[in-house]
Amino acid sequence: MFISKQLKQQSIAEYLIYMWQVEDMIRAYGCDLECIREQLVSRFPAEQQGELAQWYEDLIEMMRREEVMQKGHLQINKNVVTWLTDLHLQLLASSKFPYYNAAYYKALPFIVELRAKGADKEEPELETCFEALYGILLLKLQKKEVGEETKKAQEAITTLLSMLSTYYIEDKKGDLEF
Repeated sequence: MFISKQLKQQSIAEYLIYMWQVEDMIRAYGCDLECIREQLVSRFPAEQQGELAQWYEDLIEMMRREEVMQKGHLQINKNVVTWLTDLHLQLLASSKFPYYNAAYYKALPFIVELRAKGADKEEPELETCFEALYGILLLKLQKKEVGEETKKAQEAITTLLSMLSTYYIEDKKGDLEF
């Protein structure tokens, strides 16, 4: 099973960050399917290569159609943020989820700070959270230092998004009551 399918079932938050990483990886390869086949797909077992190449080809085509070959996110990924934002607001509005509310209010000062530092104030708060975690991931991949305040923000935001991911799975199963 592809990582994306597995993550989508297990943790929608990790899935979204992974998909953002895939978008950036496709851009790094110049949206060139042949290069992706040679450099990435060829590393997988032969029986998986056809399906994986098709997946990358479909993503590249979507990126072209949606004009996000240079920057931005695919609509399928924007939809995830929208679904999660809707669920997030329902959880906050319900008195049945005090631990989620507490996690949100613990993360809120960091969200406010990030937005004050230049995050798009028109985007949902959750997108700011995902951008923060993705930025930290990129720093770690570049082997750059992550400061203590950033680590505190990461912990609070990760806790919030982890809880939201769990509730998302419950909601998809029909097991969540507001």
